[in-house]
Amino acid sequence: MDLFDYMRQNSQEKEAPLAARLRPRTLEEVVGQQHIIGRDKLLYRAIKADKISSIIFYGPPGTGKTTLARVIANTTSAQFTQINATVAGKKDMEEVVEAARKLRGMYGKKTILFIDEIHRFNKGQQDYLLPFVEDGTVVLIGATTENPYFEVNGALLSRSVIFELKPLSKEDVKELIHRAVYDSERGMGAYQAVIDEDAADFLADIADGDARHALNAVELGVLTTQRSADGKIHITLETAQECIQKRAVRYDKTGDQHYDTISAFIKSMRGSDPDAAVYYLARMLYAGEDIKFIARRIMICASEDVGNADPQALQVAVAASLAVERIGMPEAQIILAHAASYVACAPKSNAAVTAIGRAMQEVEATGSLPVPPHLQDAHYKGAAKLGHGLDYKYAHDYPNHYVKQQYLPYELTGREFYSPSGNGYEEKIRAHMRRIRAEEGESHAKTGAGDDHIL
Repeated sequence: MDLFDYMRQNSQEKEAPLAARLRPRTLEEVVGQQHIIGRDKLLYRAIKADKISSIIFYGPPGTGKTTLARVIANTTSAQFTQINATVAGKKDMEEVVEAARKLRGMYGKKTILFIDEIHRFNKGQQDYLLPFVEDGTVVLIGATTENPYFEVNGALLSRSVIFELKPLSKEDVKELIHRAVYDSERGMGAYQAVIDEDAADFLADIADGDARHALNAVELGVLTTQRSADGKIHITLETAQECIQKRAVRYDKTGDQHYDTISAFIKSMRGSDPDAAVYYLARMLYAGEDIKFIARRIMICASEDVGNADPQALQVAVAASLAVERIGMPEAQIILAHAASYVACAPKSNAAVTAIGRAMQEVEATGSLPVPPHLQDAHYKGAAKLGHGLDYKYAHDYPNHYVKQQYLPYELTGREFYSPSGNGYEEKIRAHMRRIRAEEGESHAKTGAGDDHIL
Protein backbone atom coordinates (compact mmCIF):
# COMPACT_ATOMS: atom_id res chain seq x y z
CA MET A 1 0.00 0.00 0.00
CA ASP A 2 1.49 3.36 -1.03
CA LEU A 3 0.97 6.72 0.68
CA PHE A 4 -1.99 7.66 -1.49
CA ASP A 5 -3.75 4.35 -0.85
CA TYR A 6 -3.18 4.77 2.88
CA MET A 7 -4.55 8.32 2.86
CA ARG A 8 -7.58 7.28 0.80
CA GLN A 9 -8.37 4.35 3.12
CA ASN A 10 -7.89 6.52 6.21
CA SER A 11 -10.22 9.15 4.75
CA GLN A 12 -12.86 6.52 3.94
CA GLU A 13 -12.72 5.14 7.48
CA LYS A 14 -13.24 8.59 8.98
CA GLU A 15 -16.20 9.25 6.71
CA ALA A 16 -17.79 5.83 7.32
CA PRO A 17 -20.94 5.65 9.47
CA LEU A 18 -20.35 5.44 13.20
CA ALA A 19 -21.58 1.83 13.36
CA ALA A 20 -18.96 0.82 10.78
CA ARG A 21 -16.13 2.74 12.47
CA LEU A 22 -16.84 1.13 15.84
CA ARG A 23 -16.69 -2.44 14.58
CA PRO A 24 -14.34 -4.42 16.85
CA ARG A 25 -10.95 -5.35 15.47
CA THR A 26 -10.16 -8.05 18.02
CA LEU A 27 -12.15 -10.62 19.98
CA GLU A 28 -11.52 -8.63 23.16
CA GLU A 29 -13.38 -5.63 21.71
CA VAL A 30 -16.50 -7.64 20.82
CA VAL A 31 -19.51 -6.90 23.01
CA GLY A 32 -21.99 -9.70 23.66
CA GLN A 33 -22.22 -13.18 22.08
CA GLN A 34 -20.25 -14.74 24.94
CA HIS A 35 -22.14 -17.98 24.39
CA ILE A 36 -20.00 -18.53 21.26
CA ILE A 37 -16.88 -16.37 21.78
CA GLY A 38 -16.29 -16.77 25.49
CA ARG A 39 -12.72 -17.82 26.32
CA ASP A 40 -13.67 -21.47 26.76
CA LYS A 41 -15.84 -21.64 23.64
CA LEU A 42 -15.05 -23.41 20.37
CA LEU A 43 -15.13 -20.34 18.15
CA TYR A 44 -12.84 -18.34 20.42
CA ARG A 45 -10.28 -21.14 20.47
CA ALA A 46 -10.51 -21.67 16.72
CA ILE A 47 -9.98 -17.97 15.94
CA LYS A 48 -7.08 -17.66 18.36
CA ALA A 49 -5.44 -20.79 16.94
CA ASP A 50 -6.11 -19.67 13.35
CA LYS A 51 -7.85 -23.00 12.71
CA ILE A 52 -11.12 -21.78 11.24
CA SER A 53 -13.23 -24.30 9.32
CA SER A 54 -16.32 -23.42 7.29
CA ILE A 55 -18.91 -21.72 9.48
CA ILE A 56 -22.26 -19.95 9.14
CA PHE A 57 -23.30 -17.05 11.37
CA TYR A 58 -27.06 -16.85 11.82
CA GLY A 59 -28.93 -14.13 13.68
CA PRO A 60 -31.01 -10.93 13.52
CA PRO A 61 -29.62 -7.70 12.03
CA GLY A 62 -27.20 -5.73 14.17
CA THR A 63 -25.98 -8.65 16.28
CA GLY A 64 -22.42 -8.81 14.94
CA LYS A 65 -22.29 -11.38 12.14
CA THR A 66 -20.17 -9.20 9.83
CA THR A 67 -18.24 -7.95 12.86
CA LEU A 68 -17.11 -11.46 13.77
CA ALA A 69 -16.12 -12.10 10.17
CA ARG A 70 -13.94 -8.96 10.23
CA VAL A 71 -12.39 -10.02 13.54
CA ILE A 72 -11.45 -13.31 11.90
CA ALA A 73 -10.01 -11.34 8.96
CA ASN A 74 -7.84 -9.34 11.36
CA THR A 75 -6.51 -12.38 13.22
CA THR A 76 -6.08 -15.05 10.56
CA SER A 77 -3.04 -15.65 8.39
CA ALA A 78 -5.31 -16.70 5.53
CA GLN A 79 -6.28 -14.49 2.60
CA PHE A 80 -9.66 -12.94 3.46
CA THR A 81 -12.11 -12.19 0.64
CA GLN A 82 -15.59 -10.77 1.06
CA ILE A 83 -18.56 -10.73 -1.32
CA ASN A 84 -22.22 -9.85 -0.82
CA ALA A 85 -24.77 -12.29 -2.18
CA THR A 86 -27.20 -9.49 -3.10
CA VAL A 87 -24.87 -8.21 -5.85
CA ALA A 88 -22.38 -11.01 -6.52
CA GLY A 89 -22.85 -13.59 -9.24
CA LYS A 90 -21.20 -16.78 -10.43
CA LYS A 91 -18.48 -14.83 -12.22
CA ASP A 92 -17.44 -13.20 -8.95
CA MET A 93 -17.21 -16.60 -7.27
CA GLU A 94 -15.20 -18.02 -10.17
CA GLU A 95 -12.66 -15.22 -9.78
CA VAL A 96 -12.38 -15.84 -6.03
CA VAL A 97 -11.95 -19.59 -6.53
CA GLU A 98 -9.31 -19.11 -9.23
CA ALA A 99 -7.34 -16.71 -7.03
CA ALA A 100 -7.66 -19.11 -4.08
CA ARG A 101 -6.31 -21.99 -6.18
CA LYS A 102 -3.26 -20.00 -7.23
CA LEU A 103 -2.59 -18.77 -3.70
CA ARG A 104 -2.86 -22.28 -2.31
CA GLY A 105 -0.72 -23.81 -5.05
CA MET A 106 2.05 -21.20 -5.04
CA TYR A 107 2.27 -20.28 -1.35
CA GLY A 108 0.26 -22.93 0.51
CA LYS A 109 -1.95 -20.16 1.90
CA LYS A 110 -5.64 -20.62 2.67
CA THR A 111 -8.42 -18.34 1.46
CA ILE A 112 -11.37 -17.47 3.66
CA LEU A 113 -14.42 -16.45 1.62
CA PHE A 114 -16.96 -14.41 3.58
CA ILE A 115 -20.39 -14.29 1.94
CA ASP A 116 -22.72 -11.77 3.50
CA GLU A 117 -26.45 -12.58 3.18
CA ILE A 118 -25.64 -16.03 1.82
CA HIS A 119 -29.36 -16.91 1.81
CA ARG A 120 -29.69 -14.61 -1.22
CA PHE A 121 -27.74 -17.08 -3.34
CA ASN A 122 -29.97 -19.48 -5.26
CA LYS A 123 -29.48 -23.24 -5.17
CA GLY A 124 -27.29 -23.23 -8.28
CA GLN A 125 -24.95 -20.61 -6.85
CA GLN A 126 -24.67 -22.47 -3.57
CA ASP A 127 -24.06 -25.76 -5.41
CA TYR A 128 -21.19 -24.14 -7.30
CA LEU A 129 -19.35 -23.49 -4.03
CA LEU A 130 -19.73 -27.01 -2.69
CA PRO A 131 -16.73 -28.79 -4.32
CA PHE A 132 -14.37 -25.94 -3.41
CA VAL A 133 -15.49 -25.99 0.21
CA GLU A 134 -15.19 -29.78 0.12
CA ASP A 135 -11.58 -29.82 -1.11
CA GLY A 136 -10.45 -26.88 1.02
CA THR A 137 -9.88 -24.43 -1.85
CA VAL A 138 -11.88 -21.93 0.22
CA VAL A 139 -12.98 -21.82 3.84
CA LEU A 140 -16.54 -20.52 3.80
CA ILE A 141 -17.92 -18.05 6.29
CA GLY A 142 -21.57 -17.29 5.58
CA ALA A 143 -23.75 -14.71 7.31
CA THR A 144 -27.54 -14.85 7.20
CA THR A 145 -30.54 -13.39 8.96
CA GLU A 146 -32.63 -16.36 7.79
CA ASN A 147 -32.77 -19.81 9.31
CA PRO A 148 -29.94 -21.62 7.47
CA TYR A 149 -31.76 -24.95 7.75
CA PHE A 150 -34.37 -23.50 5.40
CA GLU A 151 -32.27 -21.24 3.19
CA VAL A 152 -28.83 -22.84 2.81
CA ASN A 153 -27.97 -25.92 0.75
CA GLY A 154 -28.02 -29.01 2.96
CA ALA A 155 -24.68 -30.17 1.60
CA LEU A 156 -23.07 -26.86 2.58
CA LEU A 157 -24.67 -27.07 6.01
CA SER A 158 -23.24 -30.53 6.61
CA ARG A 159 -19.74 -29.15 5.97
CA SER A 160 -20.16 -26.09 8.18
CA VAL A 161 -20.50 -25.29 11.87
CA ILE A 162 -23.53 -23.10 12.55
CA PHE A 163 -23.27 -20.39 15.21
CA GLU A 164 -26.47 -18.60 16.20
CA LEU A 165 -26.00 -15.01 17.32
CA LYS A 166 -28.47 -13.65 19.85
CA PRO A 167 -29.89 -10.11 20.05
CA LEU A 168 -27.65 -7.97 22.22
CA SER A 169 -28.83 -7.33 25.75
CA LYS A 170 -29.77 -3.84 26.85
CA GLU A 171 -26.52 -3.59 28.84
CA ASP A 172 -24.48 -4.66 25.81
CA VAL A 173 -26.08 -1.96 23.65
CA LYS A 174 -25.61 0.61 26.40
CA GLU A 175 -21.89 -0.22 26.57
CA LEU A 176 -21.61 0.38 22.83
CA ILE A 177 -23.50 3.67 23.15
CA HIS A 178 -21.02 4.95 25.71
CA ARG A 179 -18.14 3.77 23.55
CA ALA A 180 -19.65 5.62 20.60
CA VAL A 181 -20.06 8.90 22.48
CA TYR A 182 -16.73 9.01 24.30
CA ASP A 183 -14.24 7.12 22.08
CA SER A 184 -12.03 9.79 20.51
CA GLU A 185 -10.27 7.48 18.07
CA ARG A 186 -13.20 5.86 16.28
CA GLY A 187 -16.27 7.24 18.03
CA MET A 188 -17.69 10.73 18.47
CA GLY A 189 -15.34 11.71 21.31
CA ALA A 190 -13.76 14.51 19.29
CA TYR A 191 -17.12 16.33 19.32
CA GLN A 192 -16.97 16.58 23.13
CA ALA A 193 -20.46 15.18 23.51
CA VAL A 194 -22.03 13.78 26.66
CA ILE A 195 -25.08 11.58 26.97
CA ASP A 196 -27.48 11.59 29.90
CA GLU A 197 -27.99 8.25 31.59
CA ASP A 198 -31.72 8.20 30.93
CA ALA A 199 -31.06 8.92 27.23
CA ALA A 200 -28.60 6.01 27.03
CA ASP A 201 -31.12 3.75 28.79
CA PHE A 202 -33.85 4.80 26.36
CA LEU A 203 -31.73 4.16 23.25
CA ALA A 204 -30.48 0.82 24.58
CA ASP A 205 -34.03 -0.29 25.32
CA ILE A 206 -35.69 0.87 22.13
CA ALA A 207 -32.92 -0.57 19.89
CA ASP A 208 -34.38 -4.01 20.70
CA GLY A 209 -31.01 -5.76 20.53
CA ASP A 210 -29.89 -4.07 17.27
CA ALA A 211 -26.67 -2.19 18.04
CA ARG A 212 -26.61 -0.52 14.62
CA HIS A 213 -29.99 1.08 15.27
CA ALA A 214 -28.78 2.65 18.52
CA LEU A 215 -25.45 3.84 17.08
CA ASN A 216 -27.17 5.48 14.12
CA ALA A 217 -29.30 7.46 16.58
CA VAL A 218 -26.24 8.48 18.60
CA GLU A 219 -24.47 9.70 15.47
CA LEU A 220 -27.53 11.66 14.34
CA GLY A 221 -27.88 13.21 17.79
CA VAL A 222 -24.27 14.35 18.00
CA LEU A 223 -24.19 15.76 14.47
CA THR A 224 -27.47 17.69 14.71
CA THR A 225 -27.48 19.01 18.30
CA GLN A 226 -26.26 22.52 19.05
CA ARG A 227 -23.54 22.99 21.66
CA SER A 228 -24.62 24.20 25.06
CA ALA A 229 -23.13 27.16 26.93
CA ASP A 230 -20.47 24.88 28.41
CA GLY A 231 -19.24 24.06 24.90
CA LYS A 232 -20.43 20.47 25.02
CA ILE A 233 -23.09 18.62 23.00
CA HIS A 234 -25.63 17.21 25.42
CA ILE A 235 -27.61 14.16 24.30
CA THR A 236 -30.68 14.36 26.52
CA LEU A 237 -33.66 12.02 26.67
CA GLU A 238 -35.60 14.44 24.48
CA THR A 239 -32.81 14.45 21.90
CA ALA A 240 -32.64 10.66 21.94
CA GLN A 241 -36.39 10.39 21.41
CA GLU A 242 -36.19 12.73 18.41
CA CYS A 243 -33.34 10.74 16.85
CA ILE A 244 -35.04 7.36 17.04
CA GLN A 245 -38.67 7.89 16.11
CA LYS A 246 -39.80 4.30 16.23
CA ARG A 247 -38.76 1.23 18.16
CA ALA A 248 -36.72 -1.21 16.11
CA VAL A 249 -38.61 -4.43 15.57
CA ARG A 250 -36.79 -7.54 14.38
CA TYR A 251 -39.19 -8.52 11.65
CA ASP A 252 -38.52 -9.47 8.04
CA LYS A 253 -41.68 -10.19 6.07
CA THR A 254 -39.96 -13.05 4.28
CA GLY A 255 -37.86 -14.37 7.15
CA ASP A 256 -37.95 -16.19 10.49
CA GLN A 257 -39.55 -13.38 12.46
CA HIS A 258 -42.42 -13.35 9.97
CA TYR A 259 -43.05 -17.08 10.37
CA ASP A 260 -42.44 -17.14 14.13
CA THR A 261 -44.80 -14.23 14.79
CA ILE A 262 -47.64 -15.46 12.58
CA SER A 263 -47.21 -18.91 14.16
CA ALA A 264 -47.52 -17.41 17.65
CA PHE A 265 -50.55 -15.38 16.49
CA ILE A 266 -52.39 -18.44 15.19
CA LYS A 267 -51.50 -20.60 18.19
CA SER A 268 -52.72 -17.86 20.55
CA MET A 269 -56.11 -17.73 18.79
CA ARG A 270 -56.26 -21.53 18.82
CA GLY A 271 -55.32 -21.54 22.50
CA SER A 272 -58.14 -19.11 23.40
CA ASP A 273 -55.80 -16.34 24.56
CA PRO A 274 -57.16 -13.08 23.09
CA ASP A 275 -54.52 -10.97 24.86
CA ALA A 276 -51.64 -12.83 23.21
CA ALA A 277 -53.47 -12.87 19.86
CA VAL A 278 -53.91 -9.09 19.88
CA TYR A 279 -50.30 -8.59 21.02
CA TYR A 280 -48.87 -10.59 18.12
CA LEU A 281 -51.30 -8.84 15.79
CA ALA A 282 -49.88 -5.52 16.99
CA ARG A 283 -46.33 -6.80 16.43
CA MET A 284 -47.15 -7.64 12.82
CA LEU A 285 -48.99 -4.40 12.16
CA TYR A 286 -46.19 -2.34 13.71
CA ALA A 287 -43.67 -4.03 11.42
CA GLY A 288 -45.78 -3.36 8.33
CA GLU A 289 -47.11 -6.87 7.68
CA ASP A 290 -49.64 -7.17 4.84
CA ILE A 291 -53.12 -6.79 6.39
CA LYS A 292 -54.61 -9.10 3.74
CA PHE A 293 -52.18 -11.83 4.78
CA ILE A 294 -53.22 -11.44 8.43
CA ALA A 295 -56.90 -11.54 7.48
CA ARG A 296 -56.37 -14.76 5.51
CA ARG A 297 -54.79 -16.43 8.53
CA ILE A 298 -57.72 -15.40 10.74
CA MET A 299 -60.17 -16.93 8.22
CA ILE A 300 -58.20 -20.19 8.18
CA CYS A 301 -58.08 -20.34 11.98
CA ALA A 302 -61.83 -19.63 12.18
CA SER A 303 -62.52 -22.76 10.16
CA GLU A 304 -59.64 -24.98 11.22
CA ASP A 305 -59.74 -24.35 14.98
CA VAL A 306 -63.28 -23.11 15.65
CA GLY A 307 -65.35 -24.70 12.90
CA ASN A 308 -68.91 -25.64 13.79
CA ALA A 309 -68.31 -24.99 17.48
CA ASP A 310 -69.15 -21.41 16.47
CA PRO A 311 -70.13 -21.14 12.78
CA GLN A 312 -70.33 -17.36 13.25
CA ALA A 313 -66.52 -17.18 13.60
CA LEU A 314 -65.92 -17.79 9.90
CA GLN A 315 -68.53 -15.18 9.00
CA VAL A 316 -66.80 -12.63 11.24
CA ALA A 317 -63.40 -13.50 9.74
CA VAL A 318 -64.62 -13.28 6.14
CA ALA A 319 -66.38 -9.97 6.81
CA ALA A 320 -63.19 -8.65 8.41
CA SER A 321 -61.16 -9.70 5.37
CA LEU A 322 -63.47 -7.79 3.03
CA ALA A 323 -63.54 -4.78 5.35
CA VAL A 324 -59.77 -4.38 5.69
CA GLU A 325 -59.35 -4.44 1.91
CA ARG A 326 -61.92 -1.67 1.51
CA ILE A 327 -60.81 0.46 4.45
CA GLY A 328 -57.04 0.00 4.74
CA MET A 329 -54.78 1.14 7.55
CA PRO A 330 -54.83 2.52 10.17
CA GLU A 331 -58.52 1.70 10.80
CA ALA A 332 -58.04 -1.86 9.52
CA GLN A 333 -56.17 -2.66 12.73
CA ILE A 334 -59.43 -2.28 14.67
CA ILE A 335 -61.24 -4.69 12.36
CA LEU A 336 -58.43 -7.24 12.57
CA ALA A 337 -58.39 -6.96 16.38
CA HIS A 338 -62.18 -7.46 16.37
CA ALA A 339 -61.92 -10.65 14.29
CA ALA A 340 -58.84 -12.04 16.05
CA SER A 341 -60.30 -11.55 19.52
CA TYR A 342 -63.61 -13.12 18.43
CA VAL A 343 -61.88 -16.20 17.03
CA ALA A 344 -59.66 -16.44 20.13
CA CYS A 345 -62.66 -16.33 22.48
CA ALA A 346 -64.86 -18.68 20.44
CA PRO A 347 -65.37 -22.31 21.55
CA LYS A 348 -62.92 -24.55 19.72
CA SER A 349 -63.27 -27.65 17.56
CA ASN A 350 -61.00 -29.16 14.94
CA ALA A 351 -63.66 -31.68 13.89
CA ALA A 352 -63.91 -30.22 10.37
CA VAL A 353 -60.17 -30.40 9.67
CA THR A 354 -60.04 -33.88 11.21
CA ALA A 355 -62.97 -34.97 9.05
CA ILE A 356 -61.43 -33.86 5.76
CA GLY A 357 -58.09 -35.34 6.80
CA ARG A 358 -59.66 -38.75 7.45
CA ALA A 359 -61.65 -38.57 4.23
CA MET A 360 -58.57 -37.63 2.16
CA GLN A 361 -56.67 -40.57 3.65
CA GLU A 362 -59.56 -42.88 2.77
CA VAL A 363 -59.69 -41.63 -0.81
CA GLU A 364 -55.94 -42.06 -1.15
CA ALA A 365 -56.17 -45.60 0.21
CA THR A 366 -59.28 -46.87 -1.61
CA GLY A 367 -59.54 -44.68 -4.69
CA SER A 368 -62.82 -43.96 -6.50
CA LEU A 369 -65.27 -46.37 -4.95
CA PRO A 370 -68.63 -46.68 -6.77
CA VAL A 371 -71.33 -44.22 -5.76
CA PRO A 372 -74.42 -46.15 -4.56
CA PRO A 373 -76.80 -46.50 -7.54
CA HIS A 374 -79.72 -44.75 -5.85
CA LEU A 375 -77.54 -41.61 -5.41
CA GLN A 376 -76.37 -41.50 -9.00
CA ASP A 377 -77.65 -38.84 -11.40
CA ALA A 378 -81.05 -39.67 -12.86
CA HIS A 379 -81.65 -36.50 -14.88
CA TYR A 380 -81.06 -37.96 -18.30
CA LYS A 381 -82.89 -40.29 -20.62
CA GLY A 382 -82.02 -43.91 -20.03
CA ALA A 383 -80.83 -43.45 -16.42
CA ALA A 384 -83.59 -45.70 -15.12
CA LYS A 385 -82.55 -48.50 -17.48
CA LEU A 386 -79.13 -48.39 -15.85
CA GLY A 387 -80.65 -48.43 -12.38
CA HIS A 388 -79.38 -44.93 -11.60
CA GLY A 389 -81.45 -43.00 -9.07
CA LEU A 390 -83.89 -45.83 -8.43
CA ASP A 391 -85.22 -46.16 -4.88
CA TYR A 392 -83.72 -42.83 -3.81
CA LYS A 393 -85.51 -41.49 -0.72
CA TYR A 394 -86.13 -37.72 -0.70
CA ALA A 395 -85.23 -36.61 2.83
CA HIS A 396 -87.84 -33.85 3.01
CA ASP A 397 -90.63 -36.38 2.63
CA TYR A 398 -89.83 -37.89 6.02
CA PRO A 399 -90.15 -36.78 9.66
CA ASN A 400 -87.40 -34.39 10.78
CA HIS A 401 -86.40 -34.19 7.08
CA TYR A 402 -84.23 -37.25 7.62
CA VAL A 403 -84.37 -40.82 6.37
CA LYS A 404 -81.89 -43.63 6.71
CA GLN A 405 -80.30 -44.76 3.46
CA GLN A 406 -76.82 -45.59 2.22
CA TYR A 407 -74.88 -42.45 1.31
CA LEU A 408 -71.28 -43.62 1.57
CA PRO A 409 -70.03 -46.20 -0.93
CA TYR A 410 -71.12 -49.64 0.29
CA GLU A 411 -67.49 -50.57 0.92
CA LEU A 412 -67.29 -47.79 3.54
CA THR A 413 -70.50 -48.62 5.39
CA GLY A 414 -70.25 -47.50 9.01
CA ARG A 415 -67.17 -45.31 8.51
CA GLU A 416 -67.19 -42.05 10.46
CA PHE A 417 -65.27 -39.00 9.28
CA TYR A 418 -66.96 -36.04 10.98
CA SER A 419 -67.29 -36.39 14.73
CA PRO A 420 -68.58 -33.14 16.27
CA SER A 421 -67.11 -32.20 19.62
CA GLY A 422 -69.10 -31.29 22.67
CA ASN A 423 -68.01 -27.64 22.45
CA GLY A 424 -70.22 -24.69 21.57
CA TYR A 425 -72.70 -25.15 18.77
CA GLU A 426 -71.31 -28.61 17.96
CA GLU A 427 -72.97 -29.83 21.13
CA LYS A 428 -76.30 -28.90 19.51
CA ILE A 429 -75.22 -30.61 16.30
CA ARG A 430 -74.45 -33.82 18.20
CA ALA A 431 -77.78 -33.66 20.04
CA HIS A 432 -79.69 -32.98 16.81
CA MET A 433 -78.06 -35.88 14.95
CA ARG A 434 -78.66 -38.25 17.88
CA ARG A 435 -82.30 -37.19 18.09
CA ILE A 436 -83.24 -37.57 14.42
CA ARG A 437 -81.40 -40.85 14.09
CA ALA A 438 -82.88 -42.20 17.31
CA GLU A 439 -86.38 -41.23 16.20
CA GLU A 440 -85.79 -42.77 12.79
CA GLY A 441 -84.45 -45.88 14.51
CA GLU A 442 -87.59 -46.18 16.61
CA SER A 443 -89.71 -45.86 13.48
CA HIS A 444 -87.71 -48.62 11.79
CA ALA A 445 -87.91 -50.78 14.89
CA LYS A 446 -91.69 -50.73 14.63
CA THR A 447 -91.40 -51.93 11.03
CA GLY A 448 -88.58 -54.40 11.74
CA ALA A 449 -85.75 -52.24 10.41
CA GLY A 450 -82.17 -52.67 11.63
CA ASP A 451 -80.08 -50.55 14.00
CA ASP A 452 -78.45 -47.25 13.01
CA HIS A 453 -75.09 -45.69 13.81
CA ILE A 454 -75.53 -42.92 16.38
CA LEU A 455 -72.98 -40.09 16.79
